[in-house]
Amino acid sequence: MNKVILEAKNIHKIYKDEKESLRVLKGIDLKIYNHEIVVIWGPSGSGKTTLLHILGGLDRPTDGDVLLDGKDIFSYNDRELALIRNKEIGFVFQFHQLLPEFTALENVVMPRLIAGQRADKLAHEILKEVGLEGRENHIPSRLSGGERQRVAVARALINNPKIILADEPSGNLDASLSDRLHQLIFRLSREHGLAFVVVTHKESLAKIGDRVMRLVDGKLGS
Repeated sequence: MNKVILEAKNIHKIYKDEKESLRVLKGIDLKIYNHEIVVIWGPSGSGKTTLLHILGGLDRPTDGDVLLDGKDIFSYNDRELALIRNKEIGFVFQFHQLLPEFTALENVVMPRLIAGQRADKLAHEILKEVGLEGRENHIPSRLSGGERQRVAVARALINNPKIILADEPSGNLDASLSDRLHQLIFRLSREHGLAFVVVTHKESLAKIGDRVMRLVDGKLGS
């Protein structure tokens, strides 16, 4: 049975300075179900990253609610919210944001270390699953762009999250590497029952989505 993992209700985001206000998001409503991939497509500057950061609790909306398993994530204090992000939400960023001085294995296991746990064996298994067996002890500068993004995906998986939020995950990859990464996301969603939200400016990513939404002028439509 389909279950709502994440729900956004009437999300608005306004940035203000001394001279003007910029309305980036204008009443976004969205439900994400388990086992599905939702692709949010839109041009650069349309607010995709802002929306993703709000869905993941990295930024707060000007108005509206985000519910994770029915609980408003912004009802928690900052420390509680940080723990929820680390444990229940996986993030994959456009520029992977790996720690350059640490190996692939150490980067993957980092969310567990933050929680005070060791998980080297699990990290090895996940790196193998994303096709990086034998590359565990390489630092990011010794990995290709596609390999670095797969390390980022593995890191997002380490805490067995309820949902993974991916911001332009293939934005800096060529067509061949992009396609491999998209296939990996599709396979992980199907095999692990994971919900993914992927924001992108690439229309080609639409083919992996169970649903494709378009973000234009601060509003979301199918």
